[in-house]
Amino acid sequence: MTNPLYDRLFGIHASKTTPFLHLQNGEVITHDDFLSTTAQLANVLVQIGLKPGDRLAAQVHKSPQALALYAACVQAGLIFLPLNIAYTVDELSYFIENSGASLVVCDKANEEKLRPVAGQFGAKLQTLNADGGGSLTTQAKTMPATFATVDRDRNDLAAFLYTSGTTGRSKGAMLTQDNLLSNAETLVDYWKFTADDVLLHALPIFHTHGLFVATNVTLATGGSMIFLPKFDLEAMLEMMPKATSMMGVPTFYTRLLGDDRFTHDLAAHMRLFISGSAPLLAETHVQFENRTGHRILERYGMTETNMNTSNPYDGERRAGTVGFPLPGVELKITEASTGAELPPNTVGQIEVRGPNVFKGYWQMPEKTATELREDGFFITGDLGKVDEDGYVHIVGRNKDLIISGGYNIYPKEIELVLDDQPGVLESAVIGVPHSDFGETVIGIIVPELGKTPDLDAIMASLKTSLARFKHPQKLLLIDELPRNTMGKVQKNILREKFNEVV
Repeated sequence: MTNPLYDRLFGIHASKTTPFLHLQNGEVITHDDFLSTTAQLANVLVQIGLKPGDRLAAQVHKSPQALALYAACVQAGLIFLPLNIAYTVDELSYFIENSGASLVVCDKANEEKLRPVAGQFGAKLQTLNADGGGSLTTQAKTMPATFATVDRDRNDLAAFLYTSGTTGRSKGAMLTQDNLLSNAETLVDYWKFTADDVLLHALPIFHTHGLFVATNVTLATGGSMIFLPKFDLEAMLEMMPKATSMMGVPTFYTRLLGDDRFTHDLAAHMRLFISGSAPLLAETHVQFENRTGHRILERYGMTETNMNTSNPYDGERRAGTVGFPLPGVELKITEASTGAELPPNTVGQIEVRGPNVFKGYWQMPEKTATELREDGFFITGDLGKVDEDGYVHIVGRNKDLIISGGYNIYPKEIELVLDDQPGVLESAVIGVPHSDFGETVIGIIVPELGKTPDLDAIMASLKTSLARFKHPQKLLLIDELPRNTMGKVQKNILREKFNEVV
């Protein structure tokens, strides 16, 4: 037996002296150096008393050592649980208790608050700071730089990722070695990554995008990353000439476009720009192509499945779509109440099946049975359609569906019209309670900088573009839309704020 995930992503590069991480301060960490740190950390984890299958919860800032902690968990057969650095102690209490974590790793600044919480649930505590220091790495420096990799099967669990929990308690998605490995290998081939690629990495690594997509793809090829702590416009502009590819959320691209120094020449040598985690406005697609000559490749994934679809590397990257199902992934659009498959260009719930689909929700068998069918199809909770050319369109989340007077209203359809109006930067459409119709539509608009959209003119335009039952009851202006760490609009916050505007 072997450890497929470690062998494929880390083990084959053990003797490589080529760069793996380029840091903002100019330091370069080779693959060999990285794996030595990984082995030292794995030795510490075993010495602490962790055994294969134990959970390690990490709320740490992005650093090379934090990334090596993930690799060490893979090598030692542990289940890695990365946690958003914005979570409060109360939120962390739930994750630690629910996961049954044996070890919690946190920043020194949070140690005092978290130690009693960890102790309450029988977990040990170690620290790892943003600069790479801390009790964990101090111990690691005294350890051997080799470690006997623990045998694991492709069906063994490798990670837990907790969902955002906007409609209740967060659910721990159980991801196997095969879930992560199959997706990484598919993306390497589909996006044509090689050892020559240098990925500009400014994403967080507590999320599937920055950790299991960007990092795993780079590791699978033996390539390298420019490893920035976070998105910083000055750093992005400085480092881009040294990169060949970039993965980001839509906000990265709009901020780059907002700076005149981001030019065609600056991006001329780049091979690929990829966007995900939140919808990319069609206008951003057009502006980016006009500015750089590059067409952003948009794809679709989620916590429970990693990547499901992608616009093609070769072929038309169609704005407003997330492309085609990836090789090995099946996707269908179904009617929610019956599960019957729907014809092309019909909106329904998106279901996916493939080796990328998770094993289920940790300690939630009933929730797992509700969302993961016996035949392996996962009900994503997203609404979408497949057009006549096979491109997948995302129109919203099931929970964002508005039912007004018995009619189903898909917010994305209205948002696309609003986004095209003069003076509108972006929009969000929500449903709020209505005494007669149950729900009614509210359009929330973010103006372009220095512009004041004519709401009466916009309403008149909507009335010529959309059926009467889709017309917003009211249009509101707001400075900016609330977003989570990955750039997704938090409509639950908008619904709470504007719940009683009509």
